[in-house]
Order: sequence, then C-alpha cells, then structure tokens
Amino acid sequence: MNRLLLPATAPPRVEFATQLRLMREALGLTQAQLADRTEYSSVHISAVETGRKPPTLRFAKSMDRAFDSGTKFVELFGRIHGHSLLQGFPEYTAYERNATAVRLFETCVIPGLLQTAEYAAAWESGYIQRGKITQDQANGRVDVLMDRQQLLMKTPSVGLYAIMDETCLRRPVGGRLVMINQLRSLEELASRPKTIIQIAPESLGEAHPLRHPLTLLTMPGGVMLGYTETLQRGLLERDSDTVALWASDYDQLQAEALSRAASLSMIRRLREDLEREA
Repeated sequence: MNRLLLPATAPPRVEFATQLRLMREALGLTQAQLADRTEYSSVHISAVETGRKPPTLRFAKSMDRAFDSGTKFVELFGRIHGHSLLQGFPEYTAYERNATAVRLFETCVIPGLLQTAEYAAAWESGYIQRGKITQDQANGRVDVLMDRQQLLMKTPSVGLYAIMDETCLRRPVGGRLVMINQLRSLEELASRPKTIIQIAPESLGEAHPLRHPLTLLTMPGGVMLGYTETLQRGLLERDSDTVALWASDYDQLQAEALSRAASLSMIRRLREDLEREA
C-alpha cells in the first residue's frame, strides 16, 4: 500500500497521528492488539491515527507506556498545544513538577493547581467565545492542568501555600453548580496537612503588596525560583535578588491575609450561600 510521507512542516497533530501509526506498525501490532495494551478501543486508536479525534494528554501517556517510548508521545502532544499556552509557561511547568514547595498568589481566578476540571473548562470556554483558542486547544489546556495537579499527589507530599484575592471566590465561573463544587473542593484541599489556603480580603485596599499573579517554587537544594505573567508571556525569574524581593512581598501578603481558619470559614459561607439560592 502506498503511504504518504510526512512533510517536514506537518502540523503537530498530523505528526502525532503519523508517528503513532509508524510506531505501531514497526512493532507489528494491529490497532486491536495495541488496544489490548491500553485502556483505549481500537476504534479510538483508529480515530486518532486518521485525525478524526485529537489525542489527549492521557492518551499520549498511555501510548508511551504501551510502546515503552519514554515521553515521545507526551512531547508530541505538547507540540500540538504548546502554541496555545502562554509563552514561557511550558518552561515553568518543567520546574514546577520537581518543586518541593509551591507558594502562589492569584488575583481574579481560582489558582490552576486548585481548580476542578469543570471550573477549568468553564474558564477556558471564555477564550473560545472570544476567538482566542479552539475547543481542541481548550481541551488540551485542561489536560495539561489536570496533569499538573498530580504534583499534589506526590509522596512525600509537596508543601502548597495558596493565597487568592477574595474576588477569586466571588467571580461566578461556569454557573452556580460549578462554583459550589469548586468551593467545596477548596474546603477539602484546605484540610490537607501540607496545604494552606488563605484569602486576601477586599478590605486590604491599597495596602495589598501584590498586583500580579505570582508563584514561588522551592527546588531541591533550597534554590527558589519565581514566576509571574503579563498578558503576552510568562516570566521565569532565576535571579536570587529579584526572587528575594518577590518573596518579601509574598510574606507580607501572607501576614495580612485572613488566617487559615478564617479563610476556610469564608469559603464555606460563600458555598452555603450559593446552595441556598437553589
């Protein structure tokens, strides 16, 4: 059978499909035999190979396990969705997954590491409505986010310190039920021993020391990295003096924010208010 050669400039999704087929055939596997090695049906695999269905991060990981191909298909998946991620963000995530502690602050949306899948999908739908990304790209972003959240499942567990403005809790994303489940999830996360969630109340006013989202990563060996974002790109900061200044502002906000108990009380109260609206 004649096969079309993959052009050097083939789109990442076409490259993923082609490499999947080539890898399968090189091992002498039918689609049904590959399906037996994974949690996917032969119909699903065929749909990805022919481009009728986009691959997900979960699918890519499953193929890497089935083929014992390291991170080959995960990396191919990353090329599909890399252009829909903020410039500089993929570099940050490479460090995040190896961090021993994460301190973060968010201004207007629940921090990604704490989002439910439904909340994340609703947030990304706004970008779709504004024509910024496609549905496939939105799905890819949510896949990446869910994968990042595996950081919270590591053993030993990672210390997570999250501060968010009160606005994050009050901004209705995805509707009442999505918000109820998101707030309930925050309550559950806040009960974990090494997870501390604090709310920066609106009453801080001009005394608020931070104006932009900020993440501080503590890496093995105690090295600290900083990450923040503009509208156009993400910035991974390695300069120790700059990161120290950011950490000082974060420490001030941590002192000014509501206590862990008071923050949990606010989250619970807002969730109960939404439930009473039913």
